[in-house]
Amino acid sequence: MRKVAVIGVGHSKFGVRKDVNLSELTYEAVKPALEDATVSMPDIDFVAFATVGGMYEESLPAVVAAEYSGFTGAGLVRCEAACASGSAAFYTSYLNVASGMSDLSMAVGMEKMTEVDTPTMMEMIGRAGSYLWEFHNFGMTFPAYYALYASAHMAKYGTTEEDLAEVAIKAHKYGAMNPHARFQKETDMDQVLSSFLVAWPLKLYDCSPICDGSAAVILASEEKAKELGIDTPIWVKGVGHSSDTANLSKRSDFLGLQASVTASRKAYKMAGVGPGDLDVANVHDCFTIAELLAYEDLGFAERGKAAEMVREGETEVGGRLPVNVDGGLKAKGHPIGATGCSMIYELTKQLRDEADSRKRQVPLKNNLALAHNVGGTGHYCYVTILER
Repeated sequence: MRKVAVIGVGHSKFGVRKDVNLSELTYEAVKPALEDATVSMPDIDFVAFATVGGMYEESLPAVVAAEYSGFTGAGLVRCEAACASGSAAFYTSYLNVASGMSDLSMAVGMEKMTEVDTPTMMEMIGRAGSYLWEFHNFGMTFPAYYALYASAHMAKYGTTEEDLAEVAIKAHKYGAMNPHARFQKETDMDQVLSSFLVAWPLKLYDCSPICDGSAAVILASEEKAKELGIDTPIWVKGVGHSSDTANLSKRSDFLGLQASVTASRKAYKMAGVGPGDLDVANVHDCFTIAELLAYEDLGFAERGKAAEMVREGETEVGGRLPVNVDGGLKAKGHPIGATGCSMIYELTKQLRDEADSRKRQVPLKNNLALAHNVGGTGHYCYVTILER
């Protein structure tokens, strides 16, 4: 397998994007990624698109978006892994280059979630599990799924609603500094705790928003990166993936996501590093409890100790391990297909020392970053480790 580098990244504004259609929104990320990599569309041999789809007009979005962006003739594939679709596309493009099939490939994540009303969107997301058992019989939605994990964690480890709120406060703090973020306003404990209840103990401010957005990543072989004169290649050092049961009743407990544990261990092993070596991480905080679970699943904290990391400021810029300093899914937004590529965008910028705000730029010691992208409630998981 060949060494593979990230050489270009692009990102759209996340939010309610009624001003553009899906193809135009996709191009908002593709264009700056091409410029960043100093390549043109004909240079890209293969493109993996990520979108869950079904909530907008195009049934073959990869074909339409590729044509609009000028990629007609390139190899195309559409990847779906629920909320981890962006990372599935990144992994597919990575393998395309690592295997020698292409010297340049691209992963593009895109989603338009606001084309349908909120109840319809909630039902569609709620089908991303065991539909006949959980949604059809019991009306489970994703806030309800993660509420099971939150209440179990609280009962076992004494995690509080205030601990969850601290995660939201941190997310909005950094989202307010990120020009791409859906929410660019800070919040406080009173506002989070007084927001309306969605699925106890999760409140409105514990939940990531429905929104639109896109992100793009260009990958190159070592030889191509040298040929292009890329002075700051970001190497893909480790990748790991896993999955879990569709039916949550078959899980042993609700205290963590086994897919995250397995995927991260694979990535650490491939990279030859451990959680203590990382400088920065982006984890899948679709709900505030999900961020705390990730700390423990990924080895950042012992079981039951994740909340202490937030309380003590360890996951802030300047802390032991800054996490989600782009606002995360919670404040930056979570357009499902775009999220995985958006994580790679942020970590690439961090490793290049190019964060759009110096207040968000983490101090680098080992030049290592980790992206953790979950699909469903741990139904899928991808972990990627990058190194400058």
